[in-house]
Amino acid sequence: MEYQEAAQWAALHLENYRKDPSGWSLCKQTNKVSISWRPSTIFRGSLYRAEGILPAKPEDVFKCIKPETGGLREKWDENVKEVVVVASINENVCVVRTTTPSAFMKIISPREFLDVVLIKQDEDGTKMTAATNVEHPLSPPQPNYVRGLNFPCGCICIPVPGDPSKTQLLSFFQTDLSGNLPQKVVESFFPSNISGFYSNLANAAVTLVA
Repeated sequence: MEYQEAAQWAALHLENYRKDPSGWSLCKQTNKVSISWRPSTIFRGSLYRAEGILPAKPEDVFKCIKPETGGLREKWDENVKEVVVVASINENVCVVRTTTPSAFMKIISPREFLDVVLIKQDEDGTKMTAATNVEHPLSPPQPNYVRGLNFPCGCICIPVPGDPSKTQLLSFFQTDLSGNLPQKVVESFFPSNISGFYSNLANAAVTLVA
């Protein structure tokens, strides 16, 4: 698929996941986020849905997750080492390389992900990032990283009616970490990782965005 087409394909899946309430099983809940999962229909793994209310404006939350080279994501997300925009396709679509450090007591070695990302804004102020894995000649697999694969995933920043200082953040994750990891490790890693994502993002949206 062309990059624009792939990005729109990912966004369509996110919209469908958002509308479809069936089949979700709760796997983790904190005061910041509720995380559910169901089997992915795209790869042999799980699709995770996370939802929580963050104490920050939607535009501030979005600034923290916006895909940009050397952006805020590197400062607050402990699971992200570097974000680089490899290519800008147009004003709403770009190809992004994200590298991650080792995780889960170093059982999971450093990973890299190459995704096309679409940024979309609705009339009600909702902002969405939708992403899926691609290949690009400017970013071949690096020797010191395992190339993981993201399938349709992303974040939706939704204004909270009556309270402009808060954001409903709905996120979907479905990732093949590759590297022949034990399934129990993968199943333990993702809910914990997503919970940390919400907690750190909530803090960053208040403290890092002026």
